[in-house]
Amino acid sequence: MLPYVYQVTYDPADRDQHGHYVGVEPATSDHGPVETAYLQAIAAFAEETGVDQLVIREPQIGGFVHFGLEPPVDGYGLADLFPAGLTGFHDGALVPMAAGMELVRAMLRDNGAWCRLEAEGAFAVHVGWDQYLYIGSNLPCETALARTRALGLFPERLDASPYDFAPDDPAYVQRPADADFWARLHWTVSAHRAVFMEEVSAVNASRWHRLTRDNVETVRSQLAPRAQLAIWPDLLTEVDKAVAALPAEGLAEIVWEDEDGQITSTVMDETQFEAVTSQLASARAAGVVSMYAGEDLPLFTAVLPDSDGVLRARWQTEPTPSDRDWALLKTLRRGQVVTGTVTTIASCGVTFVDIGGFTAMINIPELSWRPFDHPSDVVSVGQEVTAEVLDVDIVRERVPLSLRAVQEDPWPQVAQRIGQVVIGPVTKIVPFGVFVRIEDREDGFQGLLHTSELDESSGDVVEVGDALTVKIIEVDIARRRISLSHTQARTTRSEGGIEGGSA
Repeated sequence: MLPYVYQVTYDPADRDQHGHYVGVEPATSDHGPVETAYLQAIAAFAEETGVDQLVIREPQIGGFVHFGLEPPVDGYGLADLFPAGLTGFHDGALVPMAAGMELVRAMLRDNGAWCRLEAEGAFAVHVGWDQYLYIGSNLPCETALARTRALGLFPERLDASPYDFAPDDPAYVQRPADADFWARLHWTVSAHRAVFMEEVSAVNASRWHRLTRDNVETVRSQLAPRAQLAIWPDLLTEVDKAVAALPAEGLAEIVWEDEDGQITSTVMDETQFEAVTSQLASARAAGVVSMYAGEDLPLFTAVLPDSDGVLRARWQTEPTPSDRDWALLKTLRRGQVVTGTVTTIASCGVTFVDIGGFTAMINIPELSWRPFDHPSDVVSVGQEVTAEVLDVDIVRERVPLSLRAVQEDPWPQVAQRIGQVVIGPVTKIVPFGVFVRIEDREDGFQGLLHTSELDESSGDVVEVGDALTVKIIEVDIARRRISLSHTQARTTRSEGGIEGGSA
């Protein structure tokens, strides 16, 4: 915030209690002496501050008529100000003081364009309601103040300009169109075959692009600096469904693609829907986007950073669920321990956990070191769990977790039991042998007793639940396997060298 801010107006005696002009002259630019005096005052402040260039911030055109007193003119008063035409009127564009003065003239005349003009940390010019000027500087500018008064204007010191930028949500972290964003976009295009990108370079100035696998990078190279981007599902090829989606009343943006691939969008209300229906009849595809907050959100959004990767644009896109997920995922790191609530145990066995509004997942092997029959043996819906983040996939928006990673690995202790003889129940019979539990607990580890190790001389048939005396002969920690022997257990017992008791 600049320390010296002045409101520059005509006679304060001609203002009402709310500060609005109520004098006998129309509260519009006179296109003459007053306008000239304003511009001369700006020049005096800029010269004393030492500023000869200004940066355009948060440009707006078209439907936004800031003062509402005069209709917009063709080109919004920006003609010939930018070498590349209106594409030069974007956030962050650096203009010489002469062009900046012409932008102020266009705003004073309500030509349909508006922006903040600034030199960061040094100078700012805002045009407000009733053609009041707000000039800020990092210097007191006593000479410029005297010059302004000599021009017949009335400068007044303020704490701040009422037109200083203020974010919609100071706590919201805006998603940048960085490498992660473009990777996500490529993945989305592959999944959907095609999507639409809305590019907003100035408020009420948007372009639409149909993105396919072949043209994403081409479109990317042609975007306006610091543009707001919104990714939408592909348009409906059944145009009748798009027409049926028109609201009964209110504003909507209608987007359609003609047979030549030309994309057109227009904002209208219910009184104009009938007129556009005939145009949609020949369209190849069409879609309808509500203009009301919270309705018809895009898949995800972002704002273009500068070429050095820094996001300097101050405006914010309306966050989508995907954008909120991105904000949370950016705070996570592999190996981080998080707490969440089990929300679902899927039929496939995957367990889903809510971690601060994002749904992470735990695959079956990561639930426990110990054996279990079903995930519900380990966790239950509504249970609070603590787990370790195994990975953060921002592109696919996936976060796998591990419960067992925060538990002590019991396998090294099991390996220390090699050579012990235990008595345990048969838990499973397989073609190549049986599994025997070697610990006296329901989730105890089980070892394989191979068919060749079974004592078949007695002719008895082994069944699930039978107690067998076995010797632990091998523990393969890497593959999580335990090998048992029945014959060696008998030998050990006959020699009186039992190393372990019943499981």
